[in-house]
Amino acid sequence: MKRPKRSVCMLLVALLSTSLLAGCGNDQHRSDGHANDQSLRMQEERARQVADAWRQSAAAAAWAQGYYPMADAVQKPESGWRSRADERAYETKNFVLGADLPSTASAVGKVDWGNGKDLTRPLIEATKAYQSFALNHSPGPHLTVTGARLGTTTIVTSRGNATVPAWLFTLESYDTPLKRVAVIPSELPKPPIGQARQGTTGGLRSIARLAGTAADGRSITVRATHGSCDDGPVVKALETDESVVLYASVKGVESGTCPADLIEQNLRVELSQPLGDRLLLDALTGRPVPFGDPRGTAPSWT
Repeated sequence: MKRPKRSVCMLLVALLSTSLLAGCGNDQHRSDGHANDQSLRMQEERARQVADAWRQSAAAAAWAQGYYPMADAVQKPESGWRSRADERAYETKNFVLGADLPSTASAVGKVDWGNGKDLTRPLIEATKAYQSFALNHSPGPHLTVTGARLGTTTIVTSRGNATVPAWLFTLESYDTPLKRVAVIPSELPKPPIGQARQGTTGGLRSIARLAGTAADGRSITVRATHGSCDDGPVVKALETDESVVLYASVKGVESGTCPADLIEQNLRVELSQPLGDRLLLDALTGRPVPFGDPRGTAPSWT
């Protein structure tokens, strides 16, 4: 027998955070078709407001001139992992430092897009670069770093592929290095529009982060959120010549009581045109969608 639908969230604690409340069904799609249509119109309107605010804004101009990586700052050895144990050591960030790292290096480096519009940015030191990915020192499988030198690598940015300075860490028993981008990203410009108020946008939710972009740029994968009392996230895109504004919600909200949890899920979004250098924006927050976990080894910006 099919269980009845549930849509009301149980108040677990008097002062739950807004992010946790977003996991509930108090502002999501209803079973009423009219309410669904009204919610969608509200979401689309907010996405349009964000696109209009960023168009020809000072923030957009600053973004177009900055360095914002959209791929991992840490790059695996080109030769690949020699064993499952080494792969596991990398995944768990279990490293051992077997040599001294350079204590001095250039304070700045060049980001080169190959179009004559280079950018000079500060560099992180070798020790800090190592510490950004060597977060575990537990017994068991590990990778041993035997040295480092400053070199270059290529990384995807908001302005396309760029050649950037990188720390090349040699690993014991490996012919190719582990690379860690040395360039510090540009500071995010102040968005020209504030975050939408909770409950005014038809169940709109924020996009957690960008997880990847297809090689042809015609689809992107994002981390979207939902709760345990719905059928999963929905992400749509409002495309303009200057930006792609993502607006997320959930479908199939159930009725009854449910925990105020928050679940992240990968979701692919198809685009009518390649993303290119268009701004990728989040409709709820009004901010650019970051790549990766801001608290992880490869945040998009400072």
